[in-house]
Amino acid sequence: MSVKFFTANPNALLKEFMEKITQEEKEGSITTWEITSTGSFTHKGQQYAREAFFRADPQPENKTLLFKIVRPEGKNISQRAYGYYHGHLIETFLNHFDKKFVSASASAMPADGDNVQG
Repeated sequence: MSVKFFTANPNALLKEFMEKITQEEKEGSITTWEITSTGSFTHKGQQYAREAFFRADPQPENKTLLFKIVRPEGKNISQRAYGYYHGHLIETFLNHFDKKFVSASASAMPADGDNVQG
């Protein structure tokens, strides 16, 4: 599962996340995440930059926005990076979109669809 946000409109929430990452104006923007050329999301902070990637999977039928974690090519995701990515994604959504979702959950261990080891 990785990270799941429970929301009435998962497509709109994902769109807003992407817009905040790419917006030019600094006020209200998200500066700690980037969108890769493949459409995945990765952290930009020096310590954990590109240590993992999230792929978004909006599920309107379930009213959820699911982020599955994926390892970088040729590397595994460390336990520390796994925890950091999950925690920071939820923190980002709480800071920017707290009125756009009801709750969030993170899996303690990799789940179906996650790719953490080669």
